[in-house]
Amino acid sequence: MPEETQTRAPAASDAHATPHAPSGSGSGPSSGPRGAGRPGGGPGGRGKFFRRKKVCKFCTEKIDAIPYRDVKLLGQFVAERGKIVPRRLTGVCTTHQRRLTRAIKQARNIALLPFATRH
Repeated sequence: MPEETQTRAPAASDAHATPHAPSGSGSGPSSGPRGAGRPGGGPGGRGKFFRRKKVCKFCTEKIDAIPYRDVKLLGQFVAERGKIVPRRLTGVCTTHQRRLTRAIKQARNIALLPFATRH
């Protein structure tokens, strides 16, 4: 009887090792049918959450001039610490990002917006 268990043990470990072997199309040791094992499912982490393409707020609302006096509007594009949020996060187009930056700097210079927050 002990001989049978010894001969079966390597066969059982070989059976468990084959599903984890990379198939060549995936990356890394855990390349299964759902992707590379990243959180969210598929490659790049795009699982159940769908990220919509960001559209420029000023282009959709057809705002040509960005007023530096509109603190409520400018405050949406300034982070908590007082930094101007980059366009890859806000979705603003290049021309409006430049105008927005200029308006935020003007509002800071005349003390409508803070340069930085207090600690």
